[in-house]
Amino acid sequence: MSKLKRFIYKALAFILLFPIALVVIGKFVDPPIWGWKIHRTLFPPSGYPSQSTHQWVELSAISKNAQLAVIASEDQMFPSHIGIDLNAILMVVKQSGAEGSNRGASTITQQTAKNVYLFPAHSFIRKGVELYFSVLMELIWDKRRILEVYLNVIEFGPGLYGIEAASQNYFAVPASRLSAQQAAQLAAVLPNPYKIKANPMSQYVYKRSHWITKQMRQLGMGTLNQL
Repeated sequence: MSKLKRFIYKALAFILLFPIALVVIGKFVDPPIWGWKIHRTLFPPSGYPSQSTHQWVELSAISKNAQLAVIASEDQMFPSHIGIDLNAILMVVKQSGAEGSNRGASTITQQTAKNVYLFPAHSFIRKGVELYFSVLMELIWDKRRILEVYLNVIEFGPGLYGIEAASQNYFAVPASRLSAQQAAQLAAVLPNPYKIKANPMSQYVYKRSHWITKQMRQLGMGTLNQL
């Protein structure tokens, strides 16, 4: 076997196995830093504060209202899917140009993979890596761990990471005490936390949070028992 072939095989093995190692570690270790936060720190967007705010909390210390609100808002098939919404991805492919994906189609698992392990980018290669991490997370983690990490790393405002920091900032209560309405308001900002604030409510947040609470009632708290 030539040196070039050996190098290629080793490189491919590393590319495939290194993400597995990262995901195994992530099953047991709460990430002290993650890709999205690193990118924000190195390349801060307009409005990003000099210091970010974050406090990790276990899923058991997060209101079930908050857990259900993000499922209702972001990914209602979360309890049952394998981490990937194939129909949405195919729709993105059809609507995308040569630059790659220009819209979401991300499950909670994909959003977690993107935030923890990757950096902001719009390309099919990045999307492919995201899907690989998502499948690994579904195989190695369980749904509760995925939801816990998601709620702790997602950005709810400029430099405002995680449900605990967001809850304290917007409502002056711990994440464990979030009401259904407060949780819905926080979930409403996730599409664009730099332009949308959970409190005081804009007309958009009022309407969006109303829709989310309606979806929460239809899904029911029993949804969380499926995780």
